[in-house]
Amino acid sequence: MKKLQYCVYVLYSLKDNNFYTGYTTNLHERLTSHISGNSQATEFRRPFTLLFCEYYLSKHDATRREKYFKTTVGKKVLRLMLKNSLIEAKDNFSG
Repeated sequence: MKKLQYCVYVLYSLKDNNFYTGYTTNLHERLTSHISGNSQATEFRRPFTLLFCEYYLSKHDATRREKYFKTTVGKKVLRLMLKNSLIEAKDNFSG
């Protein structure tokens, strides 16, 4: 059986209250890069919390899903899907 290796993930910036959506084949390594500030795309938006991830068998499916979550409609869907998680993330960050 082939491993689900393509991950679409959504980070939530506790600094600017916006999402960062990405795709990777190594979630742990990618999160470490974001958290440590080694990613130019996110270094000034730290701290982050991982809100969501999905794994896919197909790279094409994963990249299509990533692109969708980066659209205005996709971001609205994420805010609806993750409503309680967003509240918890904010509460945990503020104390």
